[in-house]
Amino acid sequence: MHNVMVNGAAIPALGLGTWTLKDEVCSELVAHALSLGYRHLDTASTYDNESAVGEGLRLSGVPREDVFVTTKVWYTEIASGDLERSAEQSLKRLGLDKVDLLLIHWPHPEIPLADSIKALNAVRNSGIAGHIGVSNFPSEMLGKAIRLSDAPLVANQVEYHPFLAQTKVHAACRAAGMAMIAYAPLGRGGALLDEAAIADAAKRHSKSPVQIVLRWHVQQEGVVAIPRAERKEWLAENIDVFDFELSGEEMAAITRLRSHNLRFYVNEGYHAPQWDTID
Repeated sequence: MHNVMVNGAAIPALGLGTWTLKDEVCSELVAHALSLGYRHLDTASTYDNESAVGEGLRLSGVPREDVFVTTKVWYTEIASGDLERSAEQSLKRLGLDKVDLLLIHWPHPEIPLADSIKALNAVRNSGIAGHIGVSNFPSEMLGKAIRLSDAPLVANQVEYHPFLAQTKVHAACRAAGMAMIAYAPLGRGGALLDEAAIADAAKRHSKSPVQIVLRWHVQQEGVVAIPRAERKEWLAENIDVFDFELSGEEMAAITRLRSHNLRFYVNEGYHAPQWDTID
C-alpha cells in the first residue's frame, strides 16, 4: 500500500468506504479489513456507524497511529458552532481523541462558505482533526474554499469512476497540492465492469474487472479510492491492486469511458452544487 502525500498528510491510496455498513457487521468488516492491510477508514456522521467503525478499529488490534481515519460533517451542521459540535460528537462516537481528516460532507447554499471554512480551521487548531478538507465541491467552489482557509486543505472527496469525468476538480486538487478522494470508485458496477477496455485489461493481467478499475484510480497522480465492501472476500479483492501496473494505452482506454458522463450520487435534500462540465 502506498500513500498519497498531500499538504503534510500521508493518505493511504486505498481505503474502506463504510456507507451503509451498520453495527456488528460494520465492526467485523472494519477489523477484517485492517487485518488484510487496509490503513484508511472512511465514515461520516450521517452514516450512523461511527461507533461501529471505532469498535472495529479497536477489535483489530492495529495501533491507532497506523490507521488514517476520516469522518465528515453533514451539510446541515456546517455553520460556525454547529460544525465544531458535530466534530466533537463524531469523536465521542468513534471513541478517538482525534480524526486524521475531517471533511465538510456537502456545501450548503444558505450557509456562508467563509463561516464553514473558519469553523473547519478552528477544529484543526483545537486538535480534533489532524487535517481538513471538503467533499462534493466542484472546482470553482473548491477554489473559494482554498482561498478562505488559513490551513491547507488536503482533500476533496467526490464521486469519481471511469464513467464520470472529474478533470477540472482533479486539476484544481493537483494545483493546490490536494488529493482527490474517489467515492463510488466502481460506479454501480454492472455495465462499467463489462466495458471492453476493462474486461480486456482484466484478462491480460489475470485480475478481476474490479481490480482493474481500482488500479486505474490509484495509478493516477493524487487520487485515492475508497470502495465500499459488504463481504470479506470483496475486501481482499479490492486491496490486491498493488502488484501490477496498467499500460499507458490501458489507462487511456479506460479514461475514454468518461464520455458517458454518468453521475450516480447527488444530495437530494437541496439543490446540488453546479457541477463541472466535461471539456
